[in-house]
Amino acid sequence: MPKTQGVELGPKAVEKWFKKLPHAKQKVTKFHFYFHDILTGKNPTAVTIAQSNMTAKSPTFFGSVAMMDDPLTVGPEPNSTIIGRAQGIYGSADQNEASLLMNLNFVFTTGKYNGSTLSVLGRNPVFHQYREMPITGGSGFFRLARGIATAKTYWFNTTSGDAIVEYNVVVLHYDI
Repeated sequence: MPKTQGVELGPKAVEKWFKKLPHAKQKVTKFHFYFHDILTGKNPTAVTIAQSNMTAKSPTFFGSVAMMDDPLTVGPEPNSTIIGRAQGIYGSADQNEASLLMNLNFVFTTGKYNGSTLSVLGRNPVFHQYREMPITGGSGFFRLARGIATAKTYWFNTTSGDAIVEYNVVVLHYDI
């Protein structure tokens, strides 16, 4: 039976996991990491995949959509230890303020949670000091997770659009 860091995978394993659910304790796990969204250079981590005819004329880039595979690191430095990836899609979804619709997974690639994910789906008004986005689920250790991801811009290049964003995540999940 394949496993993700001790969590059995496959339909029968998930069914077995669900049977244990009524007796499971809920657990709160906290994460702190940095998200590196790089649009420029030799190895961009986010690329525009679509835009509308009006996007270039919009002050908020309304209608622009990007795909990302951004490193998640322990510290804000680009060479900091990578703990995972932010993989997904975001788009400019507001005609009046710079605000993104974020649909992504935090994919953990090291340590205890290696192979597990947390799913984020929410609004990100990028120029607000703090932005809250809901954790809507997960996989592996984070099956049926729910919580909040709080984002704060650490660094932003207004010319290139490159950004480093600090994330604090609090997630409630089952300890089975």
